[in-house]
Amino acid sequence: MGNNGVRGVSARELAAATPATRDRYVDLLRVASLAVVVLGHWLMAAVTSDGSVGNLLAVVPELQVVTWALQVMPVFFFVGGFSHALAYRSRPAYASFLRARLQRLLRPTMVFVGVWGAAALVIQLLGADGGLTGVALRLVTQPLWFIGIYLAMVAFTPPLVKLHERWGWGAFGALVGGAVAVDVLRFAFDVPFVEFLNFAFVWLAIHQLGFLRADGMIRLPGVLAGAGLLAAAGLVALGPYPLSMVGMPGEKVSNMAPPTLALLAHGLWLVGAVELLKGPGARFVARAGVWHKVVVANGIAMTAFLWHLTAMLGVYGALLALDVTLPAPATGAWWAQVPLRIAAAAVLTGLLVAAFRRFERPPARRAAPTSPNGGGPVAALGITLALFGILGLSMVGFGGLLEGRSATLVALRITAPAAVAMALVGWLLVERVGRGSRPA
Repeated sequence: MGNNGVRGVSARELAAATPATRDRYVDLLRVASLAVVVLGHWLMAAVTSDGSVGNLLAVVPELQVVTWALQVMPVFFFVGGFSHALAYRSRPAYASFLRARLQRLLRPTMVFVGVWGAAALVIQLLGADGGLTGVALRLVTQPLWFIGIYLAMVAFTPPLVKLHERWGWGAFGALVGGAVAVDVLRFAFDVPFVEFLNFAFVWLAIHQLGFLRADGMIRLPGVLAGAGLLAAAGLVALGPYPLSMVGMPGEKVSNMAPPTLALLAHGLWLVGAVELLKGPGARFVARAGVWHKVVVANGIAMTAFLWHLTAMLGVYGALLALDVTLPAPATGAWWAQVPLRIAAAAVLTGLLVAAFRRFERPPARRAAPTSPNGGGPVAALGITLALFGILGLSMVGFGGLLEGRSATLVALRITAPAAVAMALVGWLLVERVGRGSRPA
């Protein structure tokens, strides 16, 4: 097997050295949730022969109900909360904690941004940014919203862990109350811009459930799943919330952007469901062969996530270049091509992972003589810049780079170059002040 850890440690060696106390089911959930997201993106893309990209769920609205099972990003954020709680308790210095958690996240992300930014500049200078290529320049950065939200979760982990340790379920309840208040102000009183607060309240509430799991406080997962499912169904049936748990083109209200109370309820039912499956899931991943595959997948998961849309669009671009007829989305011929397109996208993703996976492994560095408790304010500034830069880039994309195309992030107008600069400076600040100890 190729190297998957740091300093030349192979995935097989890492798997064999795993302590018995490690919660392997959490690692399985992390890999499985990202795999479902990737597969969902490949399935939803509906590209036509003129190079336009639509959404299968808009073509066949009846399929939107499957998002109640396949919109599993809440599971990833729940697992993130569990991991962050354990990591922070073992490394309570803020700057060191940030650097340790962000190295495997920001290094591959900035490489992805650099490669696509350079490609976008060349493409536009050559005037080749029409058709599917132009669409790709806008679409490939959209999944970066997930990176931005994850950055926020890491940034807020220390204070939220302290609130959790004092209030337990009460801290989670306060975040849920904030999400309820935001939607009431949004839908009942039309308060402008208030909905953006739910990027914090909804996702941090899911993240907080990971803290509760870390301390063994989710004792009735069936109740959590049932209550979440009933609440989500009631909110969609009786409230202003759409059926789809992913964003749909042209919809007046999205459950995803900004997140709604319905999406929070959906997250509760998913968390409860995966906790109900913890017993059989733990036994499954305890098998040596399964665990080895999970270790391998965890070592490349972020790289695969970053490049999977590039691979999908590359497959469609090759089909168009070869004059292969693309059938109308959701027809019998379209469905017949789905396995072949997914297989081709998986192969191309594998090639991209082989090229870029080394950036997901943080380099071994000599510890710098910094104070173990210093650098907190600078680290906070760094992660804030990285957060806004990554979120801004997810919105503006690389299309119209030379024309100064911009997008609005809350109330801030941002261009792609400005977003890249913010993310880069933020990452370098976190790296610099967090070098007092090596990453765990």
